[in-house]
Amino acid sequence: MFEVFNTINNIFEILRQRGFFEQSNNFTELKKILDEKKIIFYTGFDPTADSLTVGHFIPIMVMSHMQYAGHTPIFLIGGGTATIGDPTDRTEMRRIMSRDEINNNVECFKNQAKNLINFDKAILLNNFDWLSKLNYLDFISQYGNYFSINRMLTADAYRTRFERGLSFYELNYMPMQAYDFLYLNKNYDCVLQIGGNDQWSNILAGVDLIRRVDKKNVFGLTLKLLTKSDGTKMGKTAGGAIWLDKNKTTPFDFFQYWRNIDDSDVENCLKLLTFIELDKIKDLLININEAKEILAFEITKIIHGEKEAYKSLNIAKTLFSTGNFIDQVPSVYLKKSLFNNGLDISDLLLKIKLVSSKSDARRLISQGGIKIDSKKILDIKYIVNLNDFKDDIIIVQKGKKDFKRIKVDD
Repeated sequence: MFEVFNTINNIFEILRQRGFFEQSNNFTELKKILDEKKIIFYTGFDPTADSLTVGHFIPIMVMSHMQYAGHTPIFLIGGGTATIGDPTDRTEMRRIMSRDEINNNVECFKNQAKNLINFDKAILLNNFDWLSKLNYLDFISQYGNYFSINRMLTADAYRTRFERGLSFYELNYMPMQAYDFLYLNKNYDCVLQIGGNDQWSNILAGVDLIRRVDKKNVFGLTLKLLTKSDGTKMGKTAGGAIWLDKNKTTPFDFFQYWRNIDDSDVENCLKLLTFIELDKIKDLLININEAKEILAFEITKIIHGEKEAYKSLNIAKTLFSTGNFIDQVPSVYLKKSLFNNGLDISDLLLKIKLVSSKSDARRLISQGGIKIDSKKILDIKYIVNLNDFKDDIIIVQKGKKDFKRIKVDD
């Protein structure tokens, strides 16, 4: 497998050349400060689920690059801001989470973060520790005048929600995140906030608050969102999000997701999601099939470790070369009674999450993209019954490389 190493002399240029950057309040000064000194910076993650997703991966990679270059990351878990939830790109208000649920998610994030960031040389914080101690009257009297409602309502964070009905509760999210930056600047000398490009207005609010309150110039930087070449978000399958938690997305399924991305997305993912040097990425792209395998291996190694990466690679090689894979394919367990009267093939594909809809199932079947135990299914009305099972098992295949092992029991 490809040997990966990284030599960083100029972190700003490395990140720029790899294509991470979107916006900053001052790229020129940011480059200068990163060239001249080691800084403390932060990225925040609201624990609105019990696992990080692929969508969080890009800011984590930037944190890793910068930490490698000697800068100190603050991995901020939003145990406080998660009580509101970021309204960005939401058409409905987020579900209000209980404190117990948030605390559980915080612990999950902490455990995952330890696998991604070297916390011997980083800082792990939870903004609940300071936001929960704020007196509301004191907060609005001290900082309320620094936030313009008119300006806030033009921000991306609120635009979609404003059209559908924005609550005062949600309106508090931006001031809370801005206060985080102020708190971290005062207490940790943090001078840079990094986030996805959808966080631009929230990040600017923090930069502006520090300038107004303490007359200091700090920096905001947004990063490219993880998208496909057609502009749609990456990290989604028919079965839902690609999680970093191996109990929610198995290492093999994780590996296969990257192994099967479109050819047009490989270069971008190699630059953003691995530590392979840029000149070697050019060489890899000569053989796109090999490049996909290396991409899948490297990303799986970063998230799940080298052992799981090799295991997933070996399973994939066995799966697609010899067909001797029955015990290695991701399994779905269903009740035998479900097939007593037969189950429509489209319903089965939807149930095991190989498709996102019945129309998707019918399209795949009509194109010859579905097999059961190597037999191509061409009838969109095909009924799967117990006679299809051998020793209570069938293998359902979508396309060339997407398999599910179905095991029935009583």
